[in-house]
Amino acid sequence: MNISVVIPLLNEQDSLTELHDWIANVMQSNQFSYEIIFIDDGSTDDSWKIISQLASTNKSVKGIRFLKNFGKSQALHAGFEKAMGNVVITMDADLQDNPDEIPELYNMIAKDGFDLVSGWKKVRYDSVVSKNLPSKLFNWAARKTSGVHLNDFNCGLKAYHIDVVKNIDVNGEMHRYIPVLAKNAGFGNITEKVVQHQARKYGVTKFGVNRFIHGFLDLITIWFLSRFGKRPMHLFGSLGFIMLTIGFGFALYLGIDKLYLNPTGRLLTQRPQFYLSLSTMIIGTQFFVAGFLGEIILRTKQDKKLYLVKEELNLN
Repeated sequence: MNISVVIPLLNEQDSLTELHDWIANVMQSNQFSYEIIFIDDGSTDDSWKIISQLASTNKSVKGIRFLKNFGKSQALHAGFEKAMGNVVITMDADLQDNPDEIPELYNMIAKDGFDLVSGWKKVRYDSVVSKNLPSKLFNWAARKTSGVHLNDFNCGLKAYHIDVVKNIDVNGEMHRYIPVLAKNAGFGNITEKVVQHQARKYGVTKFGVNRFIHGFLDLITIWFLSRFGKRPMHLFGSLGFIMLTIGFGFALYLGIDKLYLNPTGRLLTQRPQFYLSLSTMIIGTQFFVAGFLGEIILRTKQDKKLYLVKEELNLN
């Protein structure tokens, strides 16, 4: 199979039929063998009913229905697990991503040899205040922190070699950082392509300004995981060593001063250095404990699915 199109969605009943027809026309005109995997992330409208109708008339349409809303990352993870195409294309279901981009994205993976091609919505039709400016700030921070030089990390339109999606773990809200996850897994041949962004035709956006707050918090998480995810003791142990060194340094100073330099001076408990020494040693010990716990958890963790599937269509 040439292409798997993975489409997570939430309450997009108005756009699904039009999106399906558009994708099917692109595939047929380019003679691609394909599948379209819709992941219904807990929709409360008629989205699943429409997906079922599409699957009954087109065997290339497949569906996964979550028991409730688990989030875009979990939806992508479920789609990646089922994908069978040599190239996997992800796009949003709101018709803001253009399926006519698919052939060129496919060729960049299948012929040019890229591991991942990320879309770049250079011209956007979103609100400048609520989306454009926060997005620019977010992407700048992501570039500086991750070392992956993309202009639009959060673009839903991306293309992957099948090996990439089968070897990365997308969970939490890490869908924004799939290029970083791919790089950390060893897939470093990553590029981007300017893609057409279209104004939303139906419904309303499911994401607010708070997604950027969550995005920055996730950025800190992925920075930590990429640098210390397999060796948390290196970070916490280093911090603990620094704090303990400071604490013992003050304690040594206080001891020498009290015993030899100023034995008749103030009591140790009346000197601020005593509490500084005590606090830093306690904090240093806590850092060491955190490092040990991180190492233990890392070695005993068990993989667990973070979503529950209610129904599937045309999937083995």
